[in-house]
Amino acid sequence: MTILVTGGAGYIGSHACVELLNSGHDIVVFDNFYNSSPEVLDRIKEITGRSFLAYECDMLDEEAMERIFSENKIDAVMHFAGYKAVGESCEKPLMYYHNNIQGTLTILNAMARHNVKKFVFSSSATVYGDPQSVPIDETFPLSATNPYGRTKLMIEEMLRDLYAADNSWSIILLRYFNPVGAHESYMIGENPKGIPNNLMPMINKVAQQELPVLKIFGNDYNTKDGTGVRDYIHVVDLAKGHVKAIEYIENYNTIESINLGTGKGYSVLEMVHTYMRVNNVAVNYIFTDRRPGDIAECYANPEKALRLLNWKAEYDLEKMCRDSYLWSVSATKR
Repeated sequence: MTILVTGGAGYIGSHACVELLNSGHDIVVFDNFYNSSPEVLDRIKEITGRSFLAYECDMLDEEAMERIFSENKIDAVMHFAGYKAVGESCEKPLMYYHNNIQGTLTILNAMARHNVKKFVFSSSATVYGDPQSVPIDETFPLSATNPYGRTKLMIEEMLRDLYAADNSWSIILLRYFNPVGAHESYMIGENPKGIPNNLMPMINKVAQQELPVLKIFGNDYNTKDGTGVRDYIHVVDLAKGHVKAIEYIENYNTIESINLGTGKGYSVLEMVHTYMRVNNVAVNYIFTDRRPGDIAECYANPEKALRLLNWKAEYDLEKMCRDSYLWSVSATKR
């Protein structure tokens, strides 16, 4: 199959590109490099030994989307492009609604015009809002506690409406939890521009002494040590789940929501202390106020992914922390 990967130079998108190419698929990529770098695409080619077409464009650009579909025989779309920071979404909600929702509509309209009806959507565990219990399975009520999460939820609803109107579509909504780690080559990993919003790149920057201290947002949650609990999943495990989703929609016309997580919850403090121990580095941290839109505890029941996709996470927290650190060391040497 030839898969269009939107946001293919981003953190998760780039790892998905590697796994797709290594699995024998062909890819076409577009990215506007808002929070990524063109160099990542060259590194994907170096890691895999395979070439592919890439476009620098924005998903809001209707002419660019039409050009991509006209110039290529696309079989399926894997959609990663979009803004993704919870805190920023609370500060700039209109920017998030416009970009994430309108951009997705532009892609879907181009797909419909070209009769491309296989779609894997990068959704998020944020669509579960503040769950009443954990672990979370796909039947839980849906809501959101921040604009970023609401854009994911609204896009899911759009896709359900699309499938209800035309069941020749095949759509997988991958709700994933907290990706960390990096490819074992340490050529690609999470490297956001500016001050990071996610925990692991913040830890990396403090460990590398690029930032003086890690701010942990809240130590008064109702959890084992007062800090937020999340389901951290290695990004390579996550990328392999996307390949399994593509293989599934080759054979079924359906719409399915599927969690991609490990099924284990680790607190922020557990993550920081594990990182320090396995990498033998210091990470200075302080506690500060809770961040708007955050919740206490969130981890997956991943049974459906095993049952439908024959997928489960393989890597543990120690490997996630080790790969994240070695990626950051490698990145500083470039």
